[in-house]
Amino acid sequence: MLDLTVVVPLFNEEESLPELCAWVDRVCQSEGIAYEMVLVDDGSTDGSWDVLKGLSKDNKAITAVQFRRNQGKSEALHVGFARAKGSVVITMDADLQDSPDEIPGLIAMIVDEGYDMVSGWKKKRYDPITKTLPTKLFNAVARKMSGIHLHDFNCGLKAYRLEVAQAVEIQGEMHRYIPVLAKMQGYGRIGERVVQHQARKYGSTKFGMSRFFNGMLDLVTITMVSRFRRRPMHLFGTLGLIMFFLSGIALVVIGGLKLWRLSQDLSPGLVTEDPLFYIFLISMVLGTQLFVTGLLAELVVRSGKRKPDYLIGETINQG
Repeated sequence: MLDLTVVVPLFNEEESLPELCAWVDRVCQSEGIAYEMVLVDDGSTDGSWDVLKGLSKDNKAITAVQFRRNQGKSEALHVGFARAKGSVVITMDADLQDSPDEIPGLIAMIVDEGYDMVSGWKKKRYDPITKTLPTKLFNAVARKMSGIHLHDFNCGLKAYRLEVAQAVEIQGEMHRYIPVLAKMQGYGRIGERVVQHQARKYGSTKFGMSRFFNGMLDLVTITMVSRFRRRPMHLFGTLGLIMFFLSGIALVVIGGLKLWRLSQDLSPGLVTEDPLFYIFLISMVLGTQLFVTGLLAELVVRSGKRKPDYLIGETINQG
């Protein structure tokens, strides 16, 4: 069995690919690691695919996969994980900012220390502040919402046990939250390792502010889905109760004011002239809508074919 699969998603990285593959091969050969590389070309528009064809011809340990158009990093990782055969899977970016020299240390944390996955932490970065500042903010919010104390969720350099890599379902831009997805599947031994970060040697960064905002939206999505996927009424019902509670308060205040005005021989006025009436009305409508949404969501969840939320880790004395 192979010791290692290195999965590399890439987009327009023709210049760095020969150096990356040679570097990985050099490290694995010197450490006696039986390895394979799965490089997934995410619809590159430069000569990346031609370079990959040449590299895979010269080195049979290299498998190259090409998307017909740009699908995104999550889909590229998904394809790479599905084709992995090594007992340890390591992911890294193709831009040479992740150092293959980290491979032996990452493998040791998985094999010797028993971690399910290990995430790299680029403690010292060589990126511009326009990238490092949003990254720090993003990581702080992700730690708070997920309860996983990693310094760098989006580091491309990560290591997994094979079953962990093939258990997580990543799509859209959920590659940022693979530690969260792994934890949801019951793989809670998640470690972190300080890794070397190198300045980009070729090309330009693919990072933009849109990725930062999309990442935040994905974090909210994955948090809500992980907590309420099988019990949507807990979310919508709670929000509905809050709306009903607000409407109740508004109704009590409206009635109390009307009685107080009557006791003071004041004109009570029309209820519809009181702004609180509209707060009461809107809260009642919203509360009803949220409850109905929750009930419909429950019906959809219970009537659909349910996919198990659990993975069996071990069976003893199976007949």
